[in-house]
Amino acid sequence: MLQRLAYGRIPEKHHTVLRDDEGRLLYEECITRDGFEGPYTLLYHRARPQAVHEGTASEAAPALSGHIPDKLARRHYRSLSTPAGKGPFASRLPLLFNDDLVIGVAQPTAADQTYVSNGDGDELIFVFEGAGIVRSILGDLRYEKNDYLLLPRGIIYRMVPDEGVPQRWFTMEFRRGVGIPSQWRTPVGQLRMDAPYCHLDFRVPEFKGPMDEGIRGLTVKKSDRFHAFKFDGPPLDVIGWDGGVYPIAFPILKFQPRVGLVHLPPTWHGTFAGSGALVCSFVPRPVDFHPQAIPCPYPHSNVDVDEVIFYCSGNFTSRRGVGPGSVSFHPAGVAHGPHPQAYEKSIGAKSTEELAVMLDCYKPLKPTEYALAVEDPAYQESFGD
Repeated sequence: MLQRLAYGRIPEKHHTVLRDDEGRLLYEECITRDGFEGPYTLLYHRARPQAVHEGTASEAAPALSGHIPDKLARRHYRSLSTPAGKGPFASRLPLLFNDDLVIGVAQPTAADQTYVSNGDGDELIFVFEGAGIVRSILGDLRYEKNDYLLLPRGIIYRMVPDEGVPQRWFTMEFRRGVGIPSQWRTPVGQLRMDAPYCHLDFRVPEFKGPMDEGIRGLTVKKSDRFHAFKFDGPPLDVIGWDGGVYPIAFPILKFQPRVGLVHLPPTWHGTFAGSGALVCSFVPRPVDFHPQAIPCPYPHSNVDVDEVIFYCSGNFTSRRGVGPGSVSFHPAGVAHGPHPQAYEKSIGAKSTEELAVMLDCYKPLKPTEYALAVEDPAYQESFGD
């Protein structure tokens, strides 16, 4: 996703013989994207990676079913009121979705009891609270509070939260992939010098080599259902890998915000881009410096996108009644903007301390029953005088 990496033992040329110290032939596995046209990673296993058998599911995922609201309205969901789950993979509650992505929250209380693999899409998780390890066939990736985690489709992993540390996540599943926006890359794929981050800001897995945790189960998510399999031996049997598809972590506070003479559009805050959505990071920063600037975001009529914001911390100058863990949903077709008096009161401000994650989504989103259960019924009318 960022650049080619190589760890452990790999052959001198792809698709050629590689043996271990005892002379046993190792098995190459190819993880590819866009058929064979996109990035890929090659892994070298001790055992045949396709040798799995049907298993028994240990947990069930919340069902994905949509509801078309009776009226067009701006909506506010109090996500901290959603119930906690068990394992990280099965505890994700969908709040909003369309054909391109599923947006939700998770409050896991235990580690994944099996290894997991998402066959429906790439996962982008924002760690609102928590810390732990993503343990994958490519190594261990540490995550902390305020990290983004990008977990590519098809990677076998499990999440191991730190014991005794509460976990609350904002989750995004991109059905057709997510990655670095093309405008931040050079023609050869390197991050541009004027990009809002650099390669050094991202963390990648620390390769551990073969590991046996005694776990043989594998849970695969496909077509919004969980499918259970089991291995004969340890799935984490990779002795080397080489490629450009792997999990990454990015701390949101490493994002380098843009500041302009007057208010800049949200695209300048673009951090990840998926098919059908742009993910933006709003971080503490100075505000616009024209003598007559109005730092508060201008009222905006959405004609092409649905906007979703997950509020993390700070003083949200354009909103009242929202706080950490709030999710606002402003559908296309109805104007949105600052709450009353916020626009005027922002004049003369020099900085903002807000921290938030925003998505602009190009296909209409549907709320789920879980969103309806935590909706703030007064939000739509809060924009009146």
